[in-house]
Amino acid sequence: MSDHGHSHAAAGVNPRRRLMIAFGITASVLVAEVIGAVLTGGLALLVDAAHMLTDAGGLLVALLASSLMTRAATARRTWGYQRAEILAATAQAAVLLAVGLFVVIEGVQRLISPPEIVSTQLLIFGAIGLAGNIASILVLASDRATNFNMRAAFLEVVNDALGSVGVIIAAIVIALTGFTRADAIAALLIGALIIPRAVKLLRETVDVLLESTPMGLDLDSVREHILELAHVRAVHDLHASQIATHLPVLTAHVVIDDECFRDGHSTEILGLLQSCVATHFDISVEHSTFQLEPASHGAREATPHP
Repeated sequence: MSDHGHSHAAAGVNPRRRLMIAFGITASVLVAEVIGAVLTGGLALLVDAAHMLTDAGGLLVALLASSLMTRAATARRTWGYQRAEILAATAQAAVLLAVGLFVVIEGVQRLISPPEIVSTQLLIFGAIGLAGNIASILVLASDRATNFNMRAAFLEVVNDALGSVGVIIAAIVIALTGFTRADAIAALLIGALIIPRAVKLLRETVDVLLESTPMGLDLDSVREHILELAHVRAVHDLHASQIATHLPVLTAHVVIDDECFRDGHSTEILGLLQSCVATHFDISVEHSTFQLEPASHGAREATPHP
């Protein structure tokens, strides 16, 4: 028995307009930084431009995902395109990780054999990149916690801002001291900032795709709460997963006294079960599904449950 009044509208605000603005800013800065990297030969600026390219692509993917998420559920796709945000965030995290690894490898090589760097132009283009990054951060900041998709987009522009700061610092050090390895050091620091954040986001989104138990939800605690209800004898096949941000689902088989099915009390127990998980674990009534079984039913099952 379960509640079937599902409503799969997008969880939270769908900030497509903010993503469009951030994409326009990022694409413009990308063009400027590519020109600057060619003119200056700076690795930090080239890395930042490559990072900008992944950001522009990531923001474009985020835009597409945010549009897909608004589509209604169908008989074929019963959750609609809610998972689009997870797929988009996973792709962005994977690309960020690849960029971070490239930065480390290339940075080490340039520490060994540093090229000539034009510090003045490096500083100018670094400042242009930072200005664009700050603008994108301001646009996306208020919606960064809306879902994984927005979080990935915000993370990308923040990392770019840090990259631009690294470019500026490297340019100043080179101008004042002639120490050209500062460019490679700045690039390595950018990589050190990118990789852990990318790994964390990738791990979280892959957990969702693997239908792991949502972060912060303790199934042992859920089981204990259910077993505390009157007439409940046992709980088995208890599962919880996450379809998208703010959209956890839970299913369970709950064994109750046989007489509850004869006197109509089972309907009340179902309501109590759904109210219990909604109150204590923030899983909505629409997304908790319980199969009620009489205690005598266990004897018919091929594989008994503990």
